[in-house]
Amino acid sequence: MRSEQQVNTAIEQYADTVLRVCTVYLKNHTDTEDIFQTVFLKYASDSTVFLSPEHEKAWIIRVTINACKDLLKSVFRRRTVPLNDEIELYSHPPEPPGPVTEAVLRLPRKYMEVVYLHYYEGYTIPEIAKLLGKNPNTVYTNLHRAKERLKNVLEEESYGS
Repeated sequence: MRSEQQVNTAIEQYADTVLRVCTVYLKNHTDTEDIFQTVFLKYASDSTVFLSPEHEKAWIIRVTINACKDLLKSVFRRRTVPLNDEIELYSHPPEPPGPVTEAVLRLPRKYMEVVYLHYYEGYTIPEIAKLLGKNPNTVYTNLHRAKERLKNVLEEESYGS
């Protein structure tokens, strides 16, 4: 079990990362808050000894991804209907994403996660492969295909304007 100070330090360091990963997967503010709490509760109660800050960050990202996937495949989520999107539950809505971010968010999950981890978090292909439990060649292929899709979507949008 970690001390309150260790947990607070981790929250300060990794809160933005956890929120961004959750937003990429869930696209829902309320679910993102739930997963945020879940991740840091697990961090507080886990006894893993981290070898470096990179190891700690990778652990937090992996736990976040797993928690998001668990929520998405839960029976409860499949049997619920979301509230009307027009209801604003928070006082300051987030900035609207730019065209590139919107295009990334529309990618299939397997492409979106490698783009996010590579370009937004700065992980290398071998590190992403280890994080996601995939072959590095698969990650290279997914990243290449994602870039091709993004290029096509952004070109279409620029010509359509």
